[in-house]
Amino acid sequence: MSLELWIVYLAAAVGLSLTPGPNGLLALTHGARFGAARASFTVLGGVTGFLVLIAASLAGLGALLAASEQAFTVAKWLGAAYLVWLGIRLWNAPPTPVDAAREAADHADRRRSRLFAQGFLVAVSNPKALIFFAAFLPQFMMPHASYWMQLAVLGGTFVVVEFLYELMVAGFAQRLAPWLARHGRWFNRVTGCTFVGIGALLATARRG
Repeated sequence: MSLELWIVYLAAAVGLSLTPGPNGLLALTHGARFGAARASFTVLGGVTGFLVLIAASLAGLGALLAASEQAFTVAKWLGAAYLVWLGIRLWNAPPTPVDAAREAADHADRRRSRLFAQGFLVAVSNPKALIFFAAFLPQFMMPHASYWMQLAVLGGTFVVVEFLYELMVAGFAQRLAPWLARHGRWFNRVTGCTFVGIGALLATARRG
């Protein structure tokens, strides 16, 4: 890939990252509830999920979902169900004092793995994203480059951009801690409803 084409791809990746989506919302939620340091595991899980989607798109799975109504429907309902379940959990979550959450060292490892898993699952739960990458990436693919080279350049660039953006979102959200201490339950309910809404929209999505 030429430098000029990579710069165009970089600009497109920045634009895509700035588009509001469930992973950005999750980074915001976890940054406010647990702090930016802990939310970085959520962000890492999310970008790992995006890398998996890009790898699958380059391998042709995005085209398969675009062509198969049955495969798309199954993936769509699984993704929608997970987002709705996550939203319900957030709705029912008690307002967690941020300081207490950060001091829970005895549960740190388990919590970090759970935050990573949530970020990963939110990223891979949207089949529309896989189809989008399958339609978007071919414009920047290198005809004679190997699969792994293209994954490193295209996937690596997008992952770095997305990681930095979501980390900034989580860092900004950490400033909400004083407000969250007073209105944590309402914050959980609003974000929970938002995830349920995203899941409902995903359930009505079509391949085109």
